[in-house]
Amino acid sequence: MKKLAIAVSLLMLVGCSAPAEKIAGQVVACSDIKSLGNETSIVLGCLDGGEGSAIKSIKGPAIINVWGSWCGPCKEEIPILRSFYSKTQGKVVLVGIDVEEASIENGRSFVRTNGITWPNLFDADGRSRAYFGMGVPVTWFISADGSVAYKHVGVLKSEIELITLTSKYLKVKL
Repeated sequence: MKKLAIAVSLLMLVGCSAPAEKIAGQVVACSDIKSLGNETSIVLGCLDGGEGSAIKSIKGPAIINVWGSWCGPCKEEIPILRSFYSKTQGKVVLVGIDVEEASIENGRSFVRTNGITWPNLFDADGRSRAYFGMGVPVTWFISADGSVAYKHVGVLKSEIELITLTSKYLKVKL
């Protein structure tokens, strides 16, 4: 009888939990990525299949988030980045770089199912490894002159952390 009561209680708890709200993402063009025009090495295509950008020429203030669809911690960061992006458009450029994928469609699917709406470049053959190194997630803070102001290795824990890092290293008040 005790086991039955526990089983019924567990079923009731499971039944009471609401599914998480689905937020649709969109694979967007990379035409909004501003370029300093001074660097043409390591050009990556856009995840939408269009023209991309030379990663060393991305004009700041910008945040470059390097991710992979297969990376659990990368997925944990998405709600933080999504909220940050909705509040900072016009102040800070947010660019994703999808790396180490089996196919471009894996990255596109990840974008759509996780509510990503900012431009994402795609590294089909590992060329960006020479600039970014190995391992994800990694978030780069790029100053207005295009230089690296800070490199955050590992998962971003909160939007407050991201805002604090942006303010400190990019001198952007949010």
